[in-house]
Amino acid sequence: MDYTTLKHLHMGAVALSATGFALRGVAALQGAPWVRGRLAKTLPHLLDTLLLGSALGLIWMLQLNPFTTPWLLAKLLGLLLYIGLGMVALRPAHAPALRLAAWACALLVLGWIASVAVSKSPWGFL
Repeated sequence: MDYTTLKHLHMGAVALSATGFALRGVAALQGAPWVRGRLAKTLPHLLDTLLLGSALGLIWMLQLNPFTTPWLLAKLLGLLLYIGLGMVALRPAHAPALRLAAWACALLVLGWIASVAVSKSPWGFL
């Protein structure tokens, strides 16, 4: 697979994953039953596997090292924060106000990660 195709696959997976998270967050906060269904729990993992695979492919293809490429390290650290916030946002065991705050912060972090990717600066839009 060539670079352009892999990059577009990655960007498409990012868009689908972000949209799915935003929709699941709204639905979860409203108590929609479909959020606890099999498809809503399985599809994001499949999509995120594609996202991770395409990211690793790009890293390998471009021969990038996160420890010598500050913007890539920033994206990886942001990803860990996004995952943690997402876990809090989508778990019904947490208080609704905490879940809402975590969901909103996760979306902000996701936007920041995208801005880091576009700008190739570890500061992104900050």
